[in-house]
Amino acid sequence: MKIGALTEVFPGENRVAMTPESAIQLAKLGHETCIQAGAGVKAGFADAAYAAVGVTVLKDPAAVIKTSDVIVKVRGPEADELGKLNDGQTLISFFWPAQNPELLDQAAKKNLSVIAMDMVPRISRAQKMDALSSMANIAGYRAVIEAGANFGRFFTGQVTAAGKVPPAKVLVVGAGVAGLAAVGTATSLGAIVHAFDVRPEVAEQIESMGANFVFLDFAEQQTDGAATGGYAAPSSPEFREAQLKKFRELAPEMDIVITTALIPGRPAPKLWTEDMVRMMKAGSVIVDLAAERGGNCDLTVPDQKIVTETGVTIVGYTDFPSRMAAQASTLYATNIRHMLTDLTPKKDGVILHNMEDDVIRGATVAHVGAVTYPPPPPKIAAIAAQKPKEKAKELTVEERRAQEVAAFKAQTRNQVGLLAIGGGLMLLAGLYAPASFMSHFIVFVLSVFVGFQVIWNVSHSLHTPLMAVTNAISSIIILGALMQIGSGSFLVIILAALSVFMAGINIFGGFMVTRRMLAMFQKS
Repeated sequence: MKIGALTEVFPGENRVAMTPESAIQLAKLGHETCIQAGAGVKAGFADAAYAAVGVTVLKDPAAVIKTSDVIVKVRGPEADELGKLNDGQTLISFFWPAQNPELLDQAAKKNLSVIAMDMVPRISRAQKMDALSSMANIAGYRAVIEAGANFGRFFTGQVTAAGKVPPAKVLVVGAGVAGLAAVGTATSLGAIVHAFDVRPEVAEQIESMGANFVFLDFAEQQTDGAATGGYAAPSSPEFREAQLKKFRELAPEMDIVITTALIPGRPAPKLWTEDMVRMMKAGSVIVDLAAERGGNCDLTVPDQKIVTETGVTIVGYTDFPSRMAAQASTLYATNIRHMLTDLTPKKDGVILHNMEDDVIRGATVAHVGAVTYPPPPPKIAAIAAQKPKEKAKELTVEERRAQEVAAFKAQTRNQVGLLAIGGGLMLLAGLYAPASFMSHFIVFVLSVFVGFQVIWNVSHSLHTPLMAVTNAISSIIILGALMQIGSGSFLVIILAALSVFMAGINIFGGFMVTRRMLAMFQKS
């Protein structure tokens, strides 16, 4: 099959659906590739780079369409673009079928097979094809960079000769892929980050990244988001009011607000109202990643940056991934390459559109003259449901002291019992075993006991390849083997030498890995 990539005609779109690297991988699947001249220039990929890896560069887009069996794009096609495709061709691009029913009908009438990259099911096996996540990851990162460019202060707190600079306070609304990317970027820049999401199962992810999860004292927040494919579900009016009340409490404190909340098939929910904007300090910044769907902020203007009368900057750009075209194109082209890998199971250049495959079926919105959207619901939940954690009871000083005494007594009983059993076993062995065996055995037992106490009482966060139970065991093995090398038995000497060699690999390997780990924290 021949895979063809077209230049994006949407104004301001800089991405391209095929890169020289992805073309190399497609060739390994048995496919030929061609591209419209200049398609990758805005993303930093020259025509010569494509030609160097065997991609045919054609000036006329009609020639690309005519010679290709599969057309790959970034943006969904316009009606006239779709009309130029050949009957029976396969189109792979973003498509948004729920918002474009007329285009979907047109594709079915032309007998096109349309694979919508925005419809790839969010299951583990399909993560490598999840173009929405790839683009959302870039958008979340870029949103923080864009906020920093419009924010007049440092993100991180600093103490300088000229005075103390407090850290910026950032609120991220929505903890999907874009939200988590924004949380990670803002945290790494030194800001104090707060994040909110209606799905309680993401709280652990947010806190593990060093941010604070904003909890609502409202029962509905305990609903599970797994059934919606990892997205948030629509909330009740009561929950929405509780949510807005919490945001109004936070608004005066926040320097930067990044909103990412989207509900599939619906306009973006309004979560940051006009009165909240007025509550924010002059110089604050709002970056609305939902601007293309109407925006989460009441005052967002799509594709524009505005400054309110109170001095708050609201960024409503809808092309964040396109502003990082080289990175975005590389990730998107890789997503498409993985999709074509699944479509070419034998790697012989023959497309097999298997509608029994969960991923292919989920992403296919039109096939063999029929509209196949919406797909069946995913069989596997995107995020496993978690039971709400019970709040730990606050103990009094007396209760805590009693608990510690009871734990100490229980631990003492266990240790005394184990020592008694161990002593009895050693006494029993001493009655029948030779004296030479007992001397070695006692040294072994004491070594194990000391090694266990030394290693086990070290915090797990401080463990390194050197500070591990396996290295303690290796040290015991080497000591024992060295004592046996002087044995008169040739077999014992060989076994002892092998023991020293194999245990030494573990110990010296631990030194090497530990040195590399420490080097990661050293400035060059």
